[in-house]
Amino acid sequence: MGVQELPDVSRIPVVTSNDQQPVIRLHHSKILALFRALDSCLVLFLLWFTLGMSHIEWTNSYTLLGLGAVVIFGFFAESNEVYYLWRGHSTANLASRLMVAWAGTAAAVMFAALTLSSFKDVHLQAVFFWLISTPVVIVGLHWARRVLLAKLRSKPAEPRRVAIVGATKLGSRLVKSMNGMPWLGYRIVGYYDDRVEKGDPTRRLVGQDLQVNGGLEQLYADTRDGKVDIVFITLPMRAEQRMQSLITRLADTTVSAYLIPDIYCFDLLHSRLTCIQGIPALSIYDSPMVDNGWAKRLEDIVLGLGILAVLALPMLIIALGVKLSSPGPVFFKQTRYGMRGERIKVWKFRSMTVCEDGEHVAQAKREDPRITPFGGFLRRTSLDELPQLFNVLSGSMSIVGPRPHAVSHNEFYRGQIKGYMLRHKVKPGITGLAQINGFRGETETLDKMSGRIAYDLEYIRNWSLLLDIKILWGTIFKGFVGQHAY
Repeated sequence: MGVQELPDVSRIPVVTSNDQQPVIRLHHSKILALFRALDSCLVLFLLWFTLGMSHIEWTNSYTLLGLGAVVIFGFFAESNEVYYLWRGHSTANLASRLMVAWAGTAAAVMFAALTLSSFKDVHLQAVFFWLISTPVVIVGLHWARRVLLAKLRSKPAEPRRVAIVGATKLGSRLVKSMNGMPWLGYRIVGYYDDRVEKGDPTRRLVGQDLQVNGGLEQLYADTRDGKVDIVFITLPMRAEQRMQSLITRLADTTVSAYLIPDIYCFDLLHSRLTCIQGIPALSIYDSPMVDNGWAKRLEDIVLGLGILAVLALPMLIIALGVKLSSPGPVFFKQTRYGMRGERIKVWKFRSMTVCEDGEHVAQAKREDPRITPFGGFLRRTSLDELPQLFNVLSGSMSIVGPRPHAVSHNEFYRGQIKGYMLRHKVKPGITGLAQINGFRGETETLDKMSGRIAYDLEYIRNWSLLLDIKILWGTIFKGFVGQHAY
């Protein structure tokens, strides 16, 4: 029998199915999943331990209280992204997120223990001690986890040698993040950049102490020699062909390759990463209210009703003052842009002799003849804005948010200031971050309006309930009056 000739496999076509498109799977940490379960068990164990130390009998009320705390803590922990590996929390940041999540849990538990008849037999002092001690123990457990992982992953038995492709700002930021998280077990081998072979050091990061090991040919040599385990590619998005060639050549090695898109070249606004049936999607401009609209609405209703209850009588007196001081209606309603650019009617106490609401509305100026004497007092103290509490309760405005501008001003400035309309990704507010930072009243120059918009976008980018509370606190001391209020 003759020798059978083997087929030329290079000429055999690869058959693929259009129905089997590659998908990107979200990475889930098994360790974090374990600690999510351990935290839940720890909540119940600490309640049992606290009651045992106080010689208090365990009853069904404590079972219900403990299970309720586990469920509520799970909700708040998820909302605060406690168990999200991809965020790369620092230890301090993780601790603060855990404390915030437990603070919400503790508030709900104490409210239930004090108000519901089902918990009338619980020992409040023991429950209070449990609520205080639990977050300390949980934070300590997570801190110990990170210390232990950092020590285990730093051993030579588990090397994770990392190469960064691209001596760029993104690459430098990535290395800084890795160095701040030793529990990941990464050791930076150095940067690789093909521009170093061209002798053009000015195209790399200037003034940075970067260890550039060589160009991409050096990278291929080091990966083949087993000097690198992981490669992170941080090249600019415009370098598509270079990245494609690089990834193709890395397929001839055993390294794990990661692509880091340089999305930071965009001016991100509350950006979020999501996945649609395995297809990754990154929002460039998004609203924090997509996931947190219910919390913001609850905040507005609770604060709105509380403030209105306190100010109802002063508002009645102000309304009488407006009516007696000058002819015209008590309230003035002007068309403004609300969330998503929808037009709303904003309520104010009338402070002028006119009620302008057309295509051309002049901003109020110092010594403006249209302002009545009593209206001037209202404007200087921001009391003319109080009827906007009705807008808040009806849902067209929020207590805190970017201040609404007249439609004519919106149409003018949207063509003058980049990203101006992004301030409408949230509801307009009675007070905002710009107002407590001095950008209140007339914005007669483009620079002043640009400053206000910068603060509005910063508010949207970093929104949280805690930030709203800080703004409200700042409003009490410096948001109502100021030299630009007239």
